[in-house]
Amino acid sequence: MRKKGVPTTMIVMAVILCSFKLMGVSASLLSRNLLANGLGVTPPMGWNSWNHFNCRIEEKTIKETADALVSTGLSKLGYTYVNIDDCWAEIARDVKGNLVAKKSAFPSGIKALADYVHSKDLKIGIYSDAGYFTCSKTMPGSLGHEEQDANTFSAWVQYVLGIDYLKYDNCYNDGSNPTVRYPVMTRALMKAGRPIFFSLCEWGDMHPALWGAKLGNSWRTTKDISDSWESMVSRADMNEVYAEYARPGGWNDPDMLEVGNGGMTKDEYVVHFSIWAISKAPLLLGCDVRNMSKDTLEIVANKEVISVNQDPLGVQAKKVRLEGDLEIWAGPLSGYRVALLLINQGPGNNTITAQWEDMGLPPNTVVEARDLWEHKTLKKLFVGNLTASVNSHACKMYVLKPIS
Repeated sequence: MRKKGVPTTMIVMAVILCSFKLMGVSASLLSRNLLANGLGVTPPMGWNSWNHFNCRIEEKTIKETADALVSTGLSKLGYTYVNIDDCWAEIARDVKGNLVAKKSAFPSGIKALADYVHSKDLKIGIYSDAGYFTCSKTMPGSLGHEEQDANTFSAWVQYVLGIDYLKYDNCYNDGSNPTVRYPVMTRALMKAGRPIFFSLCEWGDMHPALWGAKLGNSWRTTKDISDSWESMVSRADMNEVYAEYARPGGWNDPDMLEVGNGGMTKDEYVVHFSIWAISKAPLLLGCDVRNMSKDTLEIVANKEVISVNQDPLGVQAKKVRLEGDLEIWAGPLSGYRVALLLINQGPGNNTITAQWEDMGLPPNTVVEARDLWEHKTLKKLFVGNLTASVNSHACKMYVLKPIS
């Protein structure tokens, strides 16, 4: 096997970093976190409407989704955000310039829906865009209305709206750099006074991992995901380039989960969930949680894999070795442990060996290995390396605990 080389994109990133002043990012922005809202200490977990429903959303669906998160036990595992994506508002603002919930889809309004979600001990998220329209072009964006919309998200007319999460997209903008447009909403959210998790959905175009931590709690590093193996692994690879920039309070985002939408096999969905978990990515379900299969629930409710994602150390794993279709991902966990993921992207079964030296462990370290998908601690102790047989488009995931 060979070690993964330094990606050429790092050179591009360095150039962009040196060009920040030309792009409109001031020195003061680089030196302090404008957001500083105390949110996102671990990656957010919950659900988002877009991957499965697109624009086919309505009040009833959101309420039933909140109910399902509770009845399935997922909310107790940390899936607490219920995020409404694009298409929730009317195409025109009201006479005062405020966003208005689409009457045909949300007849009770967002305030009543937020109250319902909060009554389940869950949180509610909403969507807008740093442009004149959102990506669906069915509702207005927030460009030029940032402060007004931030106030709307905090207080709807005279009642508390109670929005907890804002996904902020990048469509139909004025051509200015996102490093100019996104800080405006950051400041507006700060001024509005309600702590709102701010998710920058800039698609990775201008390498938001380099500047997103000053503005938001997560930043998209990729284009939109689709429900296929090829799309999923490509997003994982794009996201991995920026591993060193993730930290508590600010996370790389390779897009929402597709687990349960039907385009991949169970093994492929296990790989998908495992990569997102070890990458400290937001775990936002993108399926219809009201009608999950047993296999889907088994995957997304794996407490041991979730615990890797939510580990308080908050260090994103990296792809430490690869050879052809065989990949080894690893990253440190609290308590001197190591998360290890072996992936076989090839067409047949393969044996994969992970070396301690690639994971930063001294070669003579004796470790105990916990298999997170088999839910068992292996009887054998390992020194120097660990070898496993991995099926095609499948993975093995372990937590390694040094014992001597």
